[in-house]
Amino acid sequence: MLPIANRVFLGLMGLVLLVLGGSVLAVGLGAPMPSWWIHDSKHDVLLSNAERTRWHDEGWWWPVVIAALAVLLLLALWWLVAVLRRRRLAEVLVDTGDGEGALLRGRALEDVLTQEAAHVDGVDGARAHLKGHRRTPEAHVRLALEPHVDPGTALTDFTTGALAHAKRSAGLESLPAEVRLRGVKHGAERVS
Repeated sequence: MLPIANRVFLGLMGLVLLVLGGSVLAVGLGAPMPSWWIHDSKHDVLLSNAERTRWHDEGWWWPVVIAALAVLLLLALWWLVAVLRRRRLAEVLVDTGDGEGALLRGRALEDVLTQEAAHVDGVDGARAHLKGHRRTPEAHVRLALEPHVDPGTALTDFTTGALAHAKRSAGLESLPAEVRLRGVKHGAERVS
């Protein structure tokens, strides 16, 4: 959901800034001003001295300005952290038994888990990705089930097969998983 909201927000902000910047540039280059334009001529300033100092002597003005800017800064930092945060686990720490350990690419474990899950009886397609910390990864799996499959059986086959194999092969004590099941759409069958 966040990537979609992020793209929509960035698109709207870009469009607003493009329209405002383009209109200021057009008026500055001598284009006729629209009737709703807030300034009188191309030599008019954005904020006059009277507009800039109107609330200057009020006691509430500066605390409100500082609070609003602080909120905007916190929102911008939250957005930046959300954008830069990794969505997937890059590597998993595998205990080799000699006290050293080895690093397994998270993408490799995801690919193996996806391929094994796709071979479970009744699974039409699978998608897996890892989240969490490299010492305690969590699997997030989506399984597309064929119409004739019992979801409980498919889930049991997946957890005892592909998920258990991934846990054993990576040498993990536990591999918690969130599995989402959905049915594959199919056409109506003809009865004769």
